[in-house]
Amino acid sequence: MKVYNLCCDQDHRFEGWFSSEQDFLSQSEHHQIACPTCDSPTIRKLPSAPHLNLSHAAATGASTANHAAREDVAMKQNAAFMEMAHYVIKNTEDVGERFTEEARRIHYKEVPTHAIRGIASASQREELAEEGIDVVELALPTRLTQPLQ
Repeated sequence: MKVYNLCCDQDHRFEGWFSSEQDFLSQSEHHQIACPTCDSPTIRKLPSAPHLNLSHAAATGASTANHAAREDVAMKQNAAFMEMAHYVIKNTEDVGERFTEEARRIHYKEVPTHAIRGIASASQREELAEEGIDVVELALPTRLTQPLQ
């Protein structure tokens, strides 16, 4: 089993498990690996230290326990993020490319206040901030925001 530290083009880091180096290369070549955060298929392998099993059984047990604890924390963090992402999707209106326009309409009380989400470039977010309109940049997993069909 090969475990690689991976990163997408949005700098989201995650771990990938593969049966072999060839399995990783094949899946990567066919764009079968996607970032679990933003669904980007542009993935690169990060450098990682090799795992050498040179210690005694007791130390190995402690190392395995530490690894399991880290995996448990990572799984809980991922679950918390996904729960938050589901909440945001369920409780906001997706206004897509109209995000900056709609944020301004809400801010200037042209429409009733309501929670929105959508797409804004860095320069658009900066313009909103200059107008005193607070926005939060949040990369939601694509698979949660699009229909399953």
